[in-house]
Amino acid sequence: MVKRLYLIVLDGFGIGALPDAAAFGDGDVHTLQSIITSPAFSAPHLEWLGLLNIEGVDAGRRAPNPVASFARCAERSKGKDTTTGHWEISGLVSEKPMPTFPDGFPLELIEKLEAAFGRKIICNRPYSGTAVIEDFGREHEESGALIVYTSVDSVLQIACHERVAPAETLYEYCRKARAICTGPYAVGRVIARPFVGDYPDYRRTAGRHDYSLLPPGDTLLDAVSGAKMTTIGVGKISDIFAGRGVGRHIAMDGNEDGMRKTIATQDEDFRGLCFVNLVDFDMQYGHRRDVEGYAEAVSRFDQQLGDFIFRMGPEDVLMITADHGCDPAAPGSDHTREYVPLLVYGQSVRGGVDLGTRSTFADIGATAAEMLGIPFKTPGTSFWEEIKK
Repeated sequence: MVKRLYLIVLDGFGIGALPDAAAFGDGDVHTLQSIITSPAFSAPHLEWLGLLNIEGVDAGRRAPNPVASFARCAERSKGKDTTTGHWEISGLVSEKPMPTFPDGFPLELIEKLEAAFGRKIICNRPYSGTAVIEDFGREHEESGALIVYTSVDSVLQIACHERVAPAETLYEYCRKARAICTGPYAVGRVIARPFVGDYPDYRRTAGRHDYSLLPPGDTLLDAVSGAKMTTIGVGKISDIFAGRGVGRHIAMDGNEDGMRKTIATQDEDFRGLCFVNLVDFDMQYGHRRDVEGYAEAVSRFDQQLGDFIFRMGPEDVLMITADHGCDPAAPGSDHTREYVPLLVYGQSVRGGVDLGTRSTFADIGATAAEMLGIPFKTPGTSFWEEIKK
């Protein structure tokens, strides 16, 4: 039986276009292929585990004897966003895509938000998070109107300078918006974006906070916490699941801090799940189409991964996967509809098992539950019997 399961999600780390990628506006996208040719890319631990042995990956040099079991996973849900991907990993397939607003939010919703906030709204269109405060920050400070914007994802974002309203006030605005955004306006996330500085040198703070929809059913986190086991969420996990099933939330400031805090939990004696989201791959490099930065971030993660593996106990299992792609060499700035990798490693796991292509991310949640000895019904199929020693 597995005692501690570490499930690490490399946010936006795709490994090749899904067959239906064109329906999501994507061409021949491949996040890994785009970064592996960079001189900044160095990932010996991921390669040792078997990353480059996965079906459909034809970049780099395959490990002759990979120590992990490995697979690529297709997304069955109708989406390519963070919330949908994590929910499916955890056992929930979303048959309908979450609503997006490429032309901005309808007047009906804007009027409801203005009434709830007691403030006017400016912008109301898809925008880059850094560009929006450059273009609207001065007007926002002078008028007190809130900057509301969206993106290609199912999100409503509110940017506010801390001189206009402190972060806690912004969070209250977001909670109100979350309550209003239902039905046809049920965006996946309402996101608080506090910023500071003086025009034109505004900068966003680390005070971002996401307010997600409640998952429409039980997830792996519910199953683990319901079995009276420990659940730890590192990074955005608590936000993505609206706090449900997360016993302890560990905030992080970037990937490296997130991995340091994840490694620190290896000193703790617990039984259960540590669920980690490393968002920088997506937020800092994928969306900004920064190939070199993405490659460097993977290299830094790989170094810390070596420390993590060295500290693993005999009853620990590590699963590494992703929630969608975010190809830094693709046109635009959107996520990309891709397969995601899966690597499973531990003393109780057989190395070198090629699990092929899985038809849904939910296979991960089904397998995780069986590893921990928890009954959990999902649309996925467990592969634990195929890989356990």
